[in-house]
Amino acid sequence: MASEDRKSVFRSMDLHTKTNNTDHHTSEISVDQLIVRRGQSFTMSLKLTQPFNKNLYPLTFTAMTGAEVSEELGTFSCFGIPDNKIQRSSSAKAVWKVMLLNSFPSLQSDLTLNITPPADTPIGEFELMVKYRDEENFVASLVVLFNPWCPDDPVFLSGEEERQEYVMNEEGTIYVGSADYIFTKKWDFGQFEDDMVNISLKILEKSQEHLDYQACQRCNPIYVGRLVSAMINFEDDEGVLEGRWGGGYDGGHSPTHWSGSHSILHNWLKNDCSPVKYGQCWVFAGVMCSVMRLLGIPCRVVTNFCSAHDCDANLSIDLYHIDTGVEEDLTEDSVWNFHVWVEAWMKRSDLAGDGKYDGWQVLDPTPQELSGGVYRCGPASVKAILSGETGFNYDVPFVFAEVNADCIDWLIKADGTKVVMSSDTKRVGKKISTKSIGSDERFDITHNYKHKEGTERERAVFKYASSRDNNKDEEMEAGGEEEEEGTGEMDGDEGENELPPLPQLVIKFKEVSKPVNGKDVELKLVLASESYIERPLSISITAHGMRYNGSTVSNILSEVKEETLLPEKELSIPITVPFSAYHKHMMESDNIKVTAIVEDKLRSENTYLAEDDVVLEEPPLTVTVGDEVKLGRLVKIEVSFTNPTQELLTNCTLTLSGSGLIKEDIESSIPDLKENTRVRVQFHVIPYKAGKKTLMANYNCDTFKDIKGSCTFTVEPCSL
Repeated sequence: MASEDRKSVFRSMDLHTKTNNTDHHTSEISVDQLIVRRGQSFTMSLKLTQPFNKNLYPLTFTAMTGAEVSEELGTFSCFGIPDNKIQRSSSAKAVWKVMLLNSFPSLQSDLTLNITPPADTPIGEFELMVKYRDEENFVASLVVLFNPWCPDDPVFLSGEEERQEYVMNEEGTIYVGSADYIFTKKWDFGQFEDDMVNISLKILEKSQEHLDYQACQRCNPIYVGRLVSAMINFEDDEGVLEGRWGGGYDGGHSPTHWSGSHSILHNWLKNDCSPVKYGQCWVFAGVMCSVMRLLGIPCRVVTNFCSAHDCDANLSIDLYHIDTGVEEDLTEDSVWNFHVWVEAWMKRSDLAGDGKYDGWQVLDPTPQELSGGVYRCGPASVKAILSGETGFNYDVPFVFAEVNADCIDWLIKADGTKVVMSSDTKRVGKKISTKSIGSDERFDITHNYKHKEGTERERAVFKYASSRDNNKDEEMEAGGEEEEEGTGEMDGDEGENELPPLPQLVIKFKEVSKPVNGKDVELKLVLASESYIERPLSISITAHGMRYNGSTVSNILSEVKEETLLPEKELSIPITVPFSAYHKHMMESDNIKVTAIVEDKLRSENTYLAEDDVVLEEPPLTVTVGDEVKLGRLVKIEVSFTNPTQELLTNCTLTLSGSGLIKEDIESSIPDLKENTRVRVQFHVIPYKAGKKTLMANYNCDTFKDIKGSCTFTVEPCSL
């Protein structure tokens, strides 16, 4: 009975959550749950009912995480005051430390303590316990994250501006379109929304990698990056997003619907980790960037225009055309208008001890190829890609090909023979882009990935990278035989022709006006040559609805013109793709590929190719807010759109989203919109976070697919 009435030695504990979280740059996530960064101390107050005598009774703490707790694995740590009286394994890893801040001549019962999880602590949720004399008590469940502010952490990033952009910024820009038509997508990362900690930890726990290797591996950002890359797509685990590139989007949303990460991640968690439908590369990358930033790994979204998908790993992309301009599916190789991945900042001591390959690493969650038996990619050192070190982990050869592969265009003739129309060493890997630090300007980082096209250094690196592939020689020989067959047939035709060699034709497309969705597309095909004689030409012009990954959706327009190019003159051929012809196709397409195949009738073996991937600018969707926006106060939002066409817009919907403004997306059906008529829709929201915020709007109907609009403003704190 006496033991039951014995007074506890612990009077109270205070974790100072708000102060600690502010010091650890996690107060944007929570001020109620303790969230700290490894390698940095946090403060707690501990009040005892009796004076603390460390010489008689040590104060002992334990911190543990994961299902298999072990000092040797770093998932269990025992530490205390004085530390030399704490019993621990001689092979203990990731040992925490505690320090007594108040030191007085007399014994004290009110203690102020500094506790430090080391910079190699596995990230995740820890249970912290304290023991004094023979009584043990629960302190807290706290979350430990990576620490880019700590020089001892492999994700350390030295510049404060860089840390603010690549860890703390919840808003971003993703670049899409094509190398000639670059458009921006505002993206709401929302990494500090209320349930993002639970979501991110659930992603780590659900992975097969976690089940195989346990929580101890989470000390390593390389491991965490590969795990997250695999878990953002659902191909192997209970991942977040299901990808789809055409064929309808029943049971979910088109990838173009999304404007941010949080609604996707929230729906995944809410629906028992069932995949959210549907995503494509920029969605996968945006979602991964959100998770990485939440976990504390500096991360940015990167777009590679003219991105190669080299399935046979020979650094050559073979593209086949029939005389209508359509690309034939004779190979799995392709060139995407753009492809989006992320870069994460970390050390790569596994590649070199001198830090040569530290820094930005490519990670790609889009499920394209297997890496270690799982759909994921990276981390591939950007510096290794620049140097052509295709023998390095992880997936450097695949990423090197995405930005460096050579392209060969083949024409398939009526008799089935194949003739090389062009070979291009400069087509792939253009205008590699990311958002600038502290602004919305596009930052071109192509120089990080490759040397200037056409220089000796660029070709030397390409040759070196090719030599790192043991199968390269065989594949090059096979490709050489195929090209030689076509060349032989061309030589035979040339022998029968008595004309001397004719100068090459130069052909290219030019815009007559900016291509805008809702209006006719006006181009012209310009042909020129230094020829001294007339050149009769047969010109096959086609326009196809295309997906951004290079796959054909439908034929929009086909025509054949017989023209004559006069000596020392330009020939200009107008091309019109009417809105009435293309608009239905664009609901499943991302761009219009206009192709011209020109046959020189004097030399039938001379065939020329010109292509233009036309990406349409969408009509504007305008979002406005009231003059003064206060935290916790009702604010009026107005969204307006004008129908630029001569037809009725039907099945219209409007979706609003924005972290700090709307906890769950607002989706509304709105009336059909008559021709040349404007609709104005008003909403009211109550901001729940102060600071710079962006409201995102998405307008969708049977004629226009997911038109975006946004408004950025500052939510002011509400004065008391």
